[in-house]
Amino acid sequence: MSFGAYHTIPFTKMHGTGNDYIYIDASRVSVDNPSALARRMSDRHFGVGSDGLVLILPSQTCDVAMRMFNADGTESEMCGNASRCVGKYVYEHGWVSDTHLTLETLGGRKHLELTVRDGKVTDVCVDMGAPVLEPSRIPALFHGDRVISAPLRIHGVEYAVTCVSMGNPHAVVFVEDVPGVDVSWIGPEFEHHIAFPQRVNAEFATVIHPGLIQMRVWERGAGETLACGTGACATLVAGVLNGVCGRQATIRLSGGDLLVEWRESDNHVYMTGNAVTVFEGTYWTESLINGDGSGE
Repeated sequence: MSFGAYHTIPFTKMHGTGNDYIYIDASRVSVDNPSALARRMSDRHFGVGSDGLVLILPSQTCDVAMRMFNADGTESEMCGNASRCVGKYVYEHGWVSDTHLTLETLGGRKHLELTVRDGKVTDVCVDMGAPVLEPSRIPALFHGDRVISAPLRIHGVEYAVTCVSMGNPHAVVFVEDVPGVDVSWIGPEFEHHIAFPQRVNAEFATVIHPGLIQMRVWERGAGETLACGTGACATLVAGVLNGVCGRQATIRLSGGDLLVEWRESDNHVYMTGNAVTVFEGTYWTESLINGDGSGE
């Protein structure tokens, strides 16, 4: 749509466990430069405010596809919390009528199971697939066939990291006191460490008991967020590999709880959590005119 010199973009603000994104129905709106638009709309002072931007698209191989851009404009392979919200959006907007659907992402095909009450999706279980543990595929520059409690030195301090990919790379560190971690300082050090050629999401976790883990996350391209679905999955896998938790646990994040299970039967990780619509709106922008997102 356009009005004068501006274009208007209808959007929906949604969150999964506090991990908030702006969702655009890209079957109705053409977004020429989603990276630039993500930076502008995600700004919490001059934009809508979010952890990033998600485009919802038709798919030739699945029921629906998504592309996800961080607040800094970089594109990410997968977001577990966003995938749940996409499932809610397409069901409630009539894209699908089945409560079981497939989602195309850069991190592979995901299977979603929706819980519906009075026509509204309240919770979504996502089959996140099998965790990737080989360093070369994460990618993480470590020796061996797995990275479990491997030493990583940052500013003279040695951290024991366990690396997992859930469609995107994660480095998990178990600590004694999650609230005491200065995530805003140490997070960027992990994200940009030379050991992670595609950068990394960093999780800091404390095992309360084998069925409950408290976690905070620094997401590459977004900073500390209230939740990270793939990070919660990676943390459970890391906990199992380190022998500190069971194969099913509640992951307690700053934005709420996620239930995560790593099943032996198929080696897949399943994540269940909420999906919430915050509001709908219209964003006025010049970014589609010049194609560079600057409006200049």
